[in-house]
Amino acid sequence: MSESDTSASSAAPVTRPVEASERVVLLDVLRGFALWGVFVSNSLVWLSGRVLLPKEKAKALAEPLLEQIISGLYVTLVTQKFISIFAFLFGLGFSIQLGRAEARGTSAVPLYRRRLGVLLCIGFAHALLVWTGDILHVYALVGLVLMAFRARSNRTVLFWALGLVTVMPFVVPAAIRYIPILMHGAEAAAAAVEARQANIQALFADSLAALSSESFWTAQMGNARLYLSFFWTEPRQVLWMSLILGRFLFGLLAGRLLLLQDVETHRPLLRRILGWGLLLGLVINGGGYALMRLNAEGTLWDPKGPWTLVLTAIQEPGYIATAAAYVAGFALLFQRERWRRWMSVLSPVGRMALTNYLMQSVVSIWIYNGWGLGLIGKLPMSRALAICCAIFAVQVVFSHLWLARFRFGPVEWMWRSLTYGRAQPLRRAPGEGSAPSVAAS
Repeated sequence: MSESDTSASSAAPVTRPVEASERVVLLDVLRGFALWGVFVSNSLVWLSGRVLLPKEKAKALAEPLLEQIISGLYVTLVTQKFISIFAFLFGLGFSIQLGRAEARGTSAVPLYRRRLGVLLCIGFAHALLVWTGDILHVYALVGLVLMAFRARSNRTVLFWALGLVTVMPFVVPAAIRYIPILMHGAEAAAAAVEARQANIQALFADSLAALSSESFWTAQMGNARLYLSFFWTEPRQVLWMSLILGRFLFGLLAGRLLLLQDVETHRPLLRRILGWGLLLGLVINGGGYALMRLNAEGTLWDPKGPWTLVLTAIQEPGYIATAAAYVAGFALLFQRERWRRWMSVLSPVGRMALTNYLMQSVVSIWIYNGWGLGLIGKLPMSRALAICCAIFAVQVVFSHLWLARFRFGPVEWMWRSLTYGRAQPLRRAPGEGSAPSVAAS
């Protein structure tokens, strides 16, 4: 969740964390913006317990007009957009790391593998001990596959990126639906689907009961059971990892082309991305949301028919288009001095993205789980949105205060120290300032 960390000594090429002066501030700002969107998505769907609720209760919470408006805006403007930006930045950071290593005559592969290994351990601990929706371990696993593309041509990277985000959303769901029919017959396949859905509903009900418990141990054991029983047995995990790899590859390609490192040169391209991205994203995702609402009421076609697969699959290009528009818009605005001053407020949050991401989970489970404030499954989307925005505002202040005294966030410091096999200097020296707010051009 941070950009590359390589350097060289005067005697021989060695690796060390990137200096503050070497950072591309635009990427930190964009990462902070993406962190906010990811937190909104996590809060409104999973952390607040909405996805675990029975359909009747979830529908009752969503009935007021305000909740319907927020739901529509969430699906159109937030769903999968910010996690796409995060994945894009992960791939872009990998590209920067490779470029710096090549410039200094070192290999980034051993260091990158260690980084991913540490990230994998942090992610597994987060998923099992704190919150089941962890994304870090998935990034670490898919990041190992990303390494296979480090020497591939730009054309090959683009081919695979486009294929993964356009073809896989059709292929995987179709295979999940139709292969059992071909192997066992329609009736047996339908019975298996119904049995799995019943098992998932029972698992969600048990998980909601556990997370609502006043016992911390009961709640966290329920979280671990949900992670082990659902996320690693869900067939669509293959699709999810494929889509993440596709987003990584778009970031890798953008890093090679210096798209965000040299914004001024790519201004015309970024303007086109902004315009077309917004248009395609709003048409595909906004139209798709309206059609799926009508389809859920049975007014268009059979909800179990093949058109549902098509409608769901074409949403992914819409997610990518909207996320690309957000990135392009941020990059263009950041070149204006007034906007840069305002947007740079998010830079410390982005520099401490890993720490802040984990803090969001810890604070949220205290707010929602039964051993804390016990609000899980009780709040409509509007209140969950207000809570997560308040938490994020506090994180902005905390990040500024922390980085005024320390070089890295606490978890970033641990990640770097474990990666390099030695404790990194954490506290700033007297008179040492924080990272300069320089532009990305």
